[in-house]
Amino acid sequence: MAAVRLLNSHLLLSFLLSLSLSPPSLSIPDYEALLNFKKSLINADSLDSWVPNTTPCNRSAFWHGVHCLRGIVIGIHLAQLDLSGTINIDALQALPGLRAIGLEKNSFSGSMPEFSRLGNLKALFLTRNQFFGEIPNDFFSKMSSLKKLSLSGNKFSGRIPESLARLPHLIELRLEHNEFSGPIPSLGQSSLMLLDLSHNKLEGQIPSSLAKFDSSSYEGNSGLCGKPMGIECNQILQLSPPSTPDDTNSIMAHEKSKMGWVILGLMIVVLLVTILFKMKSEEDRFNMLRKENLDEMVEVYIPGSSRRSTMESNRSNRSSRRGNESSRRGSHHGRSMGDLVVVNEEKGVFGLQDLMKAAAEVLGNGGLGSAYKAVMANGVSVVVKRMKEMNKLNKDVFDVEMRKLGRLRHQNILTPLAYNYTKEEKLLVSEHVPKGSLLYILHGDRGISHAQLNWPTRLKIIQGIACGMGFLHSEFASYQLPHGNLKSSNVLLDSNYKPLLSDYAFYPLINHTSASQSMFAFKSPEAILYQQVSPKSDVYCLGIIILEIITGKFPSQYLNNQKGGTDVVQWVKSALSEKRERELIDPEIASATNSLGQMEKLLRIGASCTEGNPDLRIDMKEAARRIEEIKACLRHSMPGR
Repeated sequence: MAAVRLLNSHLLLSFLLSLSLSPPSLSIPDYEALLNFKKSLINADSLDSWVPNTTPCNRSAFWHGVHCLRGIVIGIHLAQLDLSGTINIDALQALPGLRAIGLEKNSFSGSMPEFSRLGNLKALFLTRNQFFGEIPNDFFSKMSSLKKLSLSGNKFSGRIPESLARLPHLIELRLEHNEFSGPIPSLGQSSLMLLDLSHNKLEGQIPSSLAKFDSSSYEGNSGLCGKPMGIECNQILQLSPPSTPDDTNSIMAHEKSKMGWVILGLMIVVLLVTILFKMKSEEDRFNMLRKENLDEMVEVYIPGSSRRSTMESNRSNRSSRRGNESSRRGSHHGRSMGDLVVVNEEKGVFGLQDLMKAAAEVLGNGGLGSAYKAVMANGVSVVVKRMKEMNKLNKDVFDVEMRKLGRLRHQNILTPLAYNYTKEEKLLVSEHVPKGSLLYILHGDRGISHAQLNWPTRLKIIQGIACGMGFLHSEFASYQLPHGNLKSSNVLLDSNYKPLLSDYAFYPLINHTSASQSMFAFKSPEAILYQQVSPKSDVYCLGIIILEIITGKFPSQYLNNQKGGTDVVQWVKSALSEKRERELIDPEIASATNSLGQMEKLLRIGASCTEGNPDLRIDMKEAARRIEEIKACLRHSMPGR
């Protein structure tokens, strides 16, 4: 027994000594590791919120770009801050919970930093910096957890590292606009959903495992061949003299490119002349809010589809009867007149020729396409949206999705009326809503309409939005994003200020790259850090609108570079922690002193909806329930409403 006790004593002593001799970096607090990382950066004034001796994961603190989960730093996202200098990998290694790094659109340069030492990293975004040089072939060998990698918009050269093909969980790989050369590695991961290798110097045959990605993933690489490019590799070998293969390929590509540019140039000239003529005669008639690239409203004519000529238009008019006849042979769920498929007949049945005869006003250019208002001969006003990025589904599956939307009926949902499908673009037709968007009324029109946005009206709008969102989350419960693009420009108000949601359930229809760039749900923290979205991302968008309506501030989250507007999420978070809630409320509704308590409750609901950690964020059903409770209180205090 004595011998056993002695052995146990030695083991215990050895264990304690091993702890005392552990590398000191393991015991460094997260805030100290982050400050060490900051010291290595140049032009880090934008990180003044990183205050020594404060805890970055404390709810009352705000460390710009730092994301936490259960008190542990899991992500650093420092985009567009003009940062440069040396990236201190040692400091990042001292953050054991770190899973995502985003340093997009800064001024870092030099060779690839030693991120390979961060074996637990799941997401790394270095887009649009000035990194250059070759990346070692085995660089990613020890990064088996990596799911998302974006090195686009740098000057990396040499071959694409073969070790990327050995990442078992890789979902997204973006290497476009670099100088990578040589063949493409055989990336055979079934998990890979997004690939962009365009605009490099790659050559050779595209691996068969990557044939599922279309030509846009490979464009700008004249030396590539294979199924996605529509070029057989033996054709290139036959046409290319052995001594100078690059010269022949270059000449062929140049000739094709030149012809394409000539045709495109002629089309643009015709279009510009037409638009400029119409703008000159109508430019003083309309005035719209200049937010999110909203244009002045001018009189134009809606094209039926891209490259539709006047002769085709005349043929369409002459064949309208045949269109009516063929529509009766279609599905009983919707009728087609000409090229227009009507999925909701509440405003009657009309065809493409009816839209082409109607003068239209340009309402604006949003992230997903341009919008026009058209008044048809029967007096019905509609909005036509031209969507150029809806090429994810073939015509039959697209038709199923549109008919599903056409069957929706809810007091806060704007149901589409019809659509037109071509390979180049889609036209989506819906009813015109008289007052326009909440964005315009809240921030652009400071006249009578804005004056009527009193507290009961704003609460009515919030409640209606939440009610509509609850409906969508019930109808599309299986969708990753039941809405996906909820923001004040997509909330339309009728003559009684009842909100109607538009541009919903488009996520299954849109190419992933376009969706991530254009849909507001991708501004949620989990999307920025991990490119992951869920129904909780819709809840984040709802929270932004709630805070926007109560504060009256234009959210910086709506802007791509977030330069301008107000960061309503951090502003509200800081004010609530310091019990300065009343400073947040729009002065135009603060006079309703008997309702300040309700406003403060809604601010807290908005804060709960915009919680950075989606696991701690309330769901849509709970948000709608809490808002309805406040609405019920208002009805009780104001029986006449």
